[in-house]
Amino acid sequence: MPLPNGSINTDESRDTEVLLDTEVLLDTEVLLDTEVHLDTEVLLDTEVHLDTEVLLDTQVLLGKDAVPPRCCSARLGLAVLMFLGISVVYGLRVNLSVAMVAMVNATDPPGTTNSTADPACPLPSGPENSSRALQQPDGTPQYPWNSETQGWLLGAFFFGYLCTQIPGGYLAGHYGGKIFLGVGVFGTAVLTILTPLAAGWGSRWLFALRALEGFGEGVTFPAMMAMWTRWAPPLERSFLISLSGSGGSFGACLALPLTGYICEQLGWPAVFYLCGGTGCLWFVFWCFLVSDDPRTHRRISEQERDYIINSIGAQGKGHGWSLPLVSMGLSVPLWTIIVTQMCSNWSFYTLLTSLPTYMNDILHFDLQSNGFLSALPYFCSVPVSLLSGVVADWLIMRQVFSITNVRKIFTFTGLLLPALFLIGVCYAGCSHVLTVTFLTLSTGLGGISSAGVYVNQIDIAPRYAGFLLGITNTFGTIPGVVAPIVTGYFTEDHTMAGWRKVFWVAAGINIGGAVIFTIFGSGKMEAWAVEDKEEEKAVGPS
Repeated sequence: MPLPNGSINTDESRDTEVLLDTEVLLDTEVLLDTEVHLDTEVLLDTEVHLDTEVLLDTQVLLGKDAVPPRCCSARLGLAVLMFLGISVVYGLRVNLSVAMVAMVNATDPPGTTNSTADPACPLPSGPENSSRALQQPDGTPQYPWNSETQGWLLGAFFFGYLCTQIPGGYLAGHYGGKIFLGVGVFGTAVLTILTPLAAGWGSRWLFALRALEGFGEGVTFPAMMAMWTRWAPPLERSFLISLSGSGGSFGACLALPLTGYICEQLGWPAVFYLCGGTGCLWFVFWCFLVSDDPRTHRRISEQERDYIINSIGAQGKGHGWSLPLVSMGLSVPLWTIIVTQMCSNWSFYTLLTSLPTYMNDILHFDLQSNGFLSALPYFCSVPVSLLSGVVADWLIMRQVFSITNVRKIFTFTGLLLPALFLIGVCYAGCSHVLTVTFLTLSTGLGGISSAGVYVNQIDIAPRYAGFLLGITNTFGTIPGVVAPIVTGYFTEDHTMAGWRKVFWVAAGINIGGAVIFTIFGSGKMEAWAVEDKEEEKAVGPS
């Protein structure tokens, strides 16, 4: 029945109210669901964020705890033994150059040397005016070898040394470096003990013996680098390799003065007996205390072993029989290392072979002072090398500079500063104090490059580092043959002008090496040195 106008149907009103209530309820539920959903997302985001922070904090904490202290560690013990072994190696290498003075009769009459030229510097007054003849115990044999024969005997070492660098690095990279480094030092030490016997048989026998010594010693440095491929964590490479390699400077520092002293007190044969015996003693400790790999070391802690293995990764394994020779030959960073190392070694070998002559012919130091002052620069380079390694590792670990920039900074500084001080020697004149100071600073500051170019092989190709060091060391030995010849050519007349040419050439070559490495050097791992499965596991900045 229809209702009058203005009247309200009660049933329809109720239906409308129910509908409105239902819609409000639905809207409220949707709103609540939305709020709950949003609250849930916020809660989840908060939990994820908290979990992420906890995870990162845990990783940082584990990263700190995972690095075992270096003091008394197996890796530091290996570095110290290598330091001592390389010291022995360099002592065995340079002892003949000093002992030769005692082994040979002085057949040239006084005054024949430099008889047509006035002394470059005034002779000192007093009893030191003439060189004191080396006094040895009675019955010590001497031989009538002329200058040419002496030159061949002193150079015989490098004929063998050049032959085994590359094969030694290749085999050490495949089998491990322990046996090659140990046998290299031990074999050279045994042959050194036989030096007096070979000298008594004649100069040809001694030449062959020295060549064999070089043959055995050629494997030592590549084997050392091959071992660090498996032992040196990326953030400790600079220090560990600098420490072990600085044994060369320490060995030269000891051998130069001690050889002359032993010759005077015990006779020149005792030099070779004592040096050879020291090498044999070192070999005993090497056999019992060293292992090729942290996994097989008997006294390493589990924490240190895991730290080394995890930080190095798959690059700590041997390289196998096949090598990417074509890629190596086309590698600009590798050729940069080769050229830079040749430039650096030019000044090193120039001073190592000619510094005693300069001290004697130009500055007129007596024999004892000559030996001490010739050793002083190498003594100073040892702490410089160690400090450079520590600073370089710190810069890389703190990410102050990339590995590439660290290597460039230390190489540039370690080549430029020695060059500047060599130039200073040219203008020091006859001042003993200035000349000795400049020469000491030149050689000592050269140790800075030990944390630069001399570590760079293991940066660009850790797996092949031993083989690459064999290559770079082979080229780096060439200046050891050529530099003395060039020095002899410039100093034929024994004048200050001739020696200035020697130092200028060495300084210029050093500067050239510094510039070349700064432009083309790199600390990034080469593509041919990385397997596909390792490309995403690179450690540290490049």
